[in-house]
Amino acid sequence: MAWLGADEMRAWRGFIDGSQRLMAVLNRELETEHDMSLAEYRILVMLSESPDGSLRMSDLADGVMSSRSRLTHQIRRMESEGMVERSQCVEDGRGVLAVITDVGRQRLAEAAPTHVSGVRNYLIDLLDRQEMRALAEVFDKVEAAIGDRAVS
Repeated sequence: MAWLGADEMRAWRGFIDGSQRLMAVLNRELETEHDMSLAEYRILVMLSESPDGSLRMSDLADGVMSSRSRLTHQIRRMESEGMVERSQCVEDGRGVLAVITDVGRQRLAEAAPTHVSGVRNYLIDLLDRQEMRALAEVFDKVEAAIGDRAVS
């Protein structure tokens, strides 16, 4: 095994520190301004982008890279706030669907400008086109190498 060289260590630590700080500030802004976590925001986005506003819980967990049990607890909290509902999957009767509600759509619409502004301020607007393409290419490679193995 080869240890990381100085440039490799700088890149790795920069990624770890920068990504954790970015996620923390985006989460804090949503929490402070909209009483919504970044995890809740991601769930609402995925549900709002599905054709009928619903997804199987297992597909949603995969999409937000969460364990099924963690997602179940998250959905339960969101359900108590009226943002989502759960229902049985009509296709097989065994699966459970998470469904975005009108309240969830409204909360998402209110929070989206804050989130997009944060993403722009703390990442997108700091990069030129070449850097943005490079960042996308790097994470395409990471996704290809790791795929679904990252979530258990």
